[in-house]
Amino acid sequence: MPPLDFSKLHPSYQPQFSHFPSRRSTIYSAKGAIATSQPLACQAGLEILNKGGNAADAAVATAAALNVTEPTCTGIGGDVFCLFYDAKAKKVRGINGSGRAPKALSLEYLRSQGITGDAIPLTNLNSVTVPGAAAGWLKTVEEFGSGKLSMEEILAPAIRMAREGIPEHELNANQWKISEKLLKNASPNWSEMMMPDGNPPLPSHIMTHPELASTFEAVATQGREGFYKGRIAQGESARSAVFVDEDKDEEEEEEVDSSRKRKKTALIPTIAVVDLVKAGGGVMTLEDLAECDAEVIEPIKYDFKVGEAGDHGVSLWECPPNGQGLTALVALGIVEAVEAQHGIDLLELDHNSTLYLHILIEALRLAFADTRYYVTDPDVEHVPVKEMLSKEYLQKRAALIDLKKSSTIRHGNPINSSDTVYLATADKDGNSCSFIASNYAGFGTGAIPKGCGFTLQNRGTGFTLREGHPNNVKGGKRPYHTIIPAMVTQGEELLMSFGVMGGHVQVLLNKLRGFSAQASLDAPRFCISAGLPDAGTANAASAGDIDSEIWFEDGIAPEVVNELRAMGHQCEVASGYQRKIAGKGQVIQLVQDPSGRRVWACGSDLRGDGCAVGQI
Repeated sequence: MPPLDFSKLHPSYQPQFSHFPSRRSTIYSAKGAIATSQPLACQAGLEILNKGGNAADAAVATAAALNVTEPTCTGIGGDVFCLFYDAKAKKVRGINGSGRAPKALSLEYLRSQGITGDAIPLTNLNSVTVPGAAAGWLKTVEEFGSGKLSMEEILAPAIRMAREGIPEHELNANQWKISEKLLKNASPNWSEMMMPDGNPPLPSHIMTHPELASTFEAVATQGREGFYKGRIAQGESARSAVFVDEDKDEEEEEEVDSSRKRKKTALIPTIAVVDLVKAGGGVMTLEDLAECDAEVIEPIKYDFKVGEAGDHGVSLWECPPNGQGLTALVALGIVEAVEAQHGIDLLELDHNSTLYLHILIEALRLAFADTRYYVTDPDVEHVPVKEMLSKEYLQKRAALIDLKKSSTIRHGNPINSSDTVYLATADKDGNSCSFIASNYAGFGTGAIPKGCGFTLQNRGTGFTLREGHPNNVKGGKRPYHTIIPAMVTQGEELLMSFGVMGGHVQVLLNKLRGFSAQASLDAPRFCISAGLPDAGTANAASAGDIDSEIWFEDGIAPEVVNELRAMGHQCEVASGYQRKIAGKGQVIQLVQDPSGRRVWACGSDLRGDGCAVGQI
């Protein structure tokens, strides 16, 4: 009789996505709550709430912790956006923490570098815009924070996690494995984000991030200057404490976690952000980084079913351009116009039925066609937000939808990024924060500034390299952005904070038809196009093409998919780990107890490793 094969007991043995579908319950809390795609990151947010911080403080702490737990899609080398509901003022406000292109970047320069297409290649370091995350964190705390905690206290959980190490979770480990080649080809510093043996971590493997901890400490103690000046910005001219191999003849030894080699800290030159970008043919300067700051923004909204039968309806809130939140608002407006034109109530149609999905798909394709063309940096080009949300315009767009077949739609292309983390937080005082962060395509460029422990984003790929296009590349300009946090209000009262990459309208309608916070995320979704050009699908070359494939998750009835094919839709089915293209969403809904006390009802997407947790 053969002996037992104990290798089968390791968490990495034959991993499958949703091997046996499990049931998640909605999580409730009468105090604060955190919902995100990584359970350990949730604990960082709870720690801040328990120290007296509010929802904004907790959101930043959680976002930093997610850089430790899910660097495969987010980090301080990327960008952030947030919406904040102030319960006292009953107002939604926002932060744009997205960075700008280097001032010297131009279409002419890119052409001279041999870039011939409509977008900067994902691994070309000219796709690196100034990382806005650090500025976004600081501005969020400055504008919306409780004022009770310092940045050092807010970042302390993430710093501790990075220093001590955390066990990797299943879905994140899978993405790390997929991205191994990218990291090792992108820069000579790839070992900072691999296990000591040079391999990506498997589920349960403990990863430490001492270099990232040092980066966080610089931001915690020095603020904006800690990230946008000095050794992180440009190590070539800055001598600073970094981790080096023990065989180097340097000073001041200290012990790092036993899962890593014994290392020393020393004052040595490093090659950081500016030097790394320039080494890859980029034109970023210290001045570009030094001028980076996040901005307070006025969110935009669409009122859905407001005024019908005296009803207040709901208002969907999004960040304004350069983010693509306008897409969800336009799509929702087109849905409402289709209902009026055809006498249909979408919420009365069978969920995920053929007609239901056809209307949503066509509405989103029309919305993407407009926003992918017009959305750009409003500081540089006019974006006709008011016009695109007018009832007259939405009715004209809705009239293009044929209820019996798919239409050919011109203009623009929806590039959907599922390689993003979204988190929602709420506190005991009724405030809530809807927060999203991303490197864009997975690890972004995969390039790691030496001694910094994070990868640089490739958000500049969002520019459209076409003379005369509103979103054409220009120095100092912010590109079209795919990451969008959302909120829903009823009148002045908060209904929920939520976000899901590419699925805002689907999840909102799920909620409005009576699904719980958790069930609204669990329900199978569709995604227009393969997402990013590195999506790993058979038709990835057509990513971003409105007239390309529609991906449907397992769980949508095969007969419905076949009927949609017969209507002219190019249908594909996503199963297993491929379901990540539908994004990882979170929901925190406000409900009132009969006693008058508020209760947070929370859901977390089964497509991620995470959970929702309540404060006690």
